[in-house]
Amino acid sequence: MFNYSLLLIALCLFSQTANAQCAMCRAALTSEGNTTKAAAVNDGIVYLMVIPYLLVAGIGYAIYRMKKKKS
Repeated sequence: MFNYSLLLIALCLFSQTANAQCAMCRAALTSEGNTTKAAAVNDGIVYLMVIPYLLVAGIGYAIYRMKKKKS
């Protein structure tokens, strides 16, 4: 348990901030000043972020139903 706590503390101390998108996308969006493209990229990021959560929730629900049906 102590090793995991030490690892967690080390990861928190030495973490770096991440940008929202890659350097090329960021440069293209900030140089043009086009807000519709920036909004589209942000929507794409949200879609890419939501899909894995929905898949995991669906698999979890299916497992729950299978376990409930057995008992």
